Amino acid sequence: MNIHSALVGVGYGLLVLFFAMGVFQSAASFRELQRPEFALRHFIRFAAAKVAVGYGLELMTAIFAICGSVVSAAMGGIGGAVTSSASLPGEIVAAVEELGVIQSIPLWMVSFLGSLLITVMSFILILTVYGRFFRLYLYTAISPLPFASFAGEGTSAMGKAFVKSYVGVCLEGAVIVLACLIYSAFLSSAAPAVDSSLPAVTMVWQYLGQLIFNMLVLTGMVKGADRIVREMFSL
Repeated sequence: MNIHSALVGVGYGLLVLFFAMGVFQSAASFRELQRPEFALRHFIRFAAAKVAVGYGLELMTAIFAICGSVVSAAMGGIGGAVTSSASLPGEIVAAVEELGVIQSIPLWMVSFLGSLLITVMSFILILTVYGRFFRLYLYTAISPLPFASFAGEGTSAMGKAFVKSYVGVCLEGAVIVLACLIYSAFLSSAAPAVDSSLPAVTMVWQYLGQLIFNMLVLTGMVKGADRIVREMFSL
């Protein structure tokens, strides 16, 4: 908020600059400047841009609240589908308990590699989610600068692109929540298949392979949330 308040003054300065640029670019002659509709159009644009710069924080908060209601609706509509958590199949537990110390060494190596891959993908998911929050803060902090571009007819495209981009970042939360909820519902309803006729190490590797594949799909969906939002809403 402190950074936003400090940039409001800069935004007002850019507001006057963009307004002057818009007036001179759209005026073909001095006679056109004397037309009432010309002056009224630019006055309305200037007033709207000034409100956007002065109340930019409130506008950004309102957009975030609207997109947050979409995320809440998605969680409320699909949250009931997740009724149970994924657990290790009993066949694997029984096969692992029958192994000796020497026989369990390959199993430890397989489990370590699988756990390492799952941990790496978990960190990627966490960093992606936190990176989205940081982008929201950055957009909110510098919002007075692109909002000032609405004062000029030729520079207003900058402000429109900024608003579209911010809406896209907000809607990424809905895609991330939906991907996580669908992944949880899929795990709770369709556990990975296990062939009890295989050796214990092979069963564990097969089970971990299916889990890693599912997590790769989830990671790809979360990492590509921005691209999915742009394709869905043409942002």
